[in-house]
Amino acid sequence: MQPASLPQSHAPAANAWQVFLIFLRLGLTSFGGPVAHLAYFRTEFVARRRWLSESDYADLVALCQLLPGPASSQVGMALGLRQGGFAGALTAWLGFALPSALVMALLGLGLIATPGLVPAGVLHGLKVAAVAVVAQAVWRMGGSLCRGPARLLLMGLTCALTLAIPGMAGQLGAMMIAALAGLGLWGRAGVAPEQPAHEAPGPGPWAVRGATLLILFAAMLVLLPLAARAWPQAWLLLADAFFRSGALVFGGGHVVLPLLQAEVVSTGWVAQDDFLAGYGLAQAMPGPLFTFAAFLGAAAGHGAGGWLWAAVCLLAIFLPSFLLVMGVSPFWESLRRHAPLRAALSGVNAAVVGLLLASLYNPVWTSAIQGPADIFLALAVFAELMWGRMPFWLVVPLCGVMGLWL
Repeated sequence: MQPASLPQSHAPAANAWQVFLIFLRLGLTSFGGPVAHLAYFRTEFVARRRWLSESDYADLVALCQLLPGPASSQVGMALGLRQGGFAGALTAWLGFALPSALVMALLGLGLIATPGLVPAGVLHGLKVAAVAVVAQAVWRMGGSLCRGPARLLLMGLTCALTLAIPGMAGQLGAMMIAALAGLGLWGRAGVAPEQPAHEAPGPGPWAVRGATLLILFAAMLVLLPLAARAWPQAWLLLADAFFRSGALVFGGGHVVLPLLQAEVVSTGWVAQDDFLAGYGLAQAMPGPLFTFAAFLGAAAGHGAGGWLWAAVCLLAIFLPSFLLVMGVSPFWESLRRHAPLRAALSGVNAAVVGLLLASLYNPVWTSAIQGPADIFLALAVFAELMWGRMPFWLVVPLCGVMGLWL
C-alpha cells in the first residue's frame, strides 16, 4: 500500500516483484558510484517509466542529500516506496544491493580473491562511462531545473563552493545557501513554482508509522552501544559499529570509509591490507558502495560464520537509511507544498544540479580522463546516450571493453 502523503506517480503502481526486478537490473548494471546512480535512476524512472516528474525527482534527491547515509540507495528506497509502499521500498533496496553484496561477500571469504580479477583497463573504461552518464544527467536536469539566470547563477555558485570546500561541509553549506537564496528570491512573491496539482492529504496512519520509525532510529542509535557493551557478542558488536557508521555519515560511500576503518581495522576485525584491497574491488562493482560492508563482515567472520557476519554488517549499515526514508517520507509531501518551502526547494533543486556538475569534474572526470583517447570515448558514449538508441545496460559494458582495448 502506498503512503498517503507521497505524491501519486505518473505510471500505474507496480507490485513488489516488479520493483525488485527493475532494481535488480539496475543493481547489475549501475556502475560509476552514487552520482552515476542518480543519473541511472533519472533515466529509468523519470524519462523512461515516468514514475515521477523531473521536479519531484529533484526533490527526492534533495531530501536524501540532507539525510545521513548513502544518498543513491535512499533515493532508490524512496522510489520503491512511492510505487509499491513498504514492500516496494524493501525490494528496491534488495534488488539494487544484492548483486554487489553477494560478490563482495564472496571476495571477503577469499573464494574469488585472485589478483587482477577486474582488469585495470575494464575498470578504467567503466569510469569513462560514468563521465558520460553524469554529463547527460547534468545536461538534462539543468535544462529542466535551472531555467532563468537566477537558477543558473545558483547552480554555478553551488558548483564553485562544493569544489572549493570538498566534503560534507561544502555540500551542506551550498544547499543551505541555495535554500535561503530561493526563499529570498521567490518566497516573498508568494509563488510556489511548479506546484503539484493534487491536494495534500491530512494526517493519517502513515504519519504515525513514520514518527514511530524515526523514534526507533533514535532509540537504536542510543541502545545498540549499550547492548553491545552489556553483551559483547561478536555479531552485536559488529551490528552496533555498522549501524552507527550508516547513521552518522553524510556524503555517501566514500565518506563512510574512515568510520569503517576505525571500527574494523583498529579493533583487529580486518587487516589493513585486506581493508584496502576490498575497497579497491568495491570500486569495480555496480550498485551501492555501502555493500563494502558485506566484504568486511565476511572477512571478519572467516570460515562458516562469514556469511552470517556479512549479512549482519550489510543490514546494519543500511538500516538507518531505511528507517529515515520511511520515517520522513509521510511528512515530506505536506511540507514541500508550503509556498515558502517550495521557494527554498526551487533553490535547492538548482543546487542539486550544481552538486552534480561539481562531481562531474571531481572525482568523476579527474579520476577517469587521462588523455585524448578517454575524451573521445567519453564524447562518443555521451552522444550515444543523448541521441542514440543503445540502452544503458549495453553502453556501460561496451565502454569497459573499449577501456580494456585502449
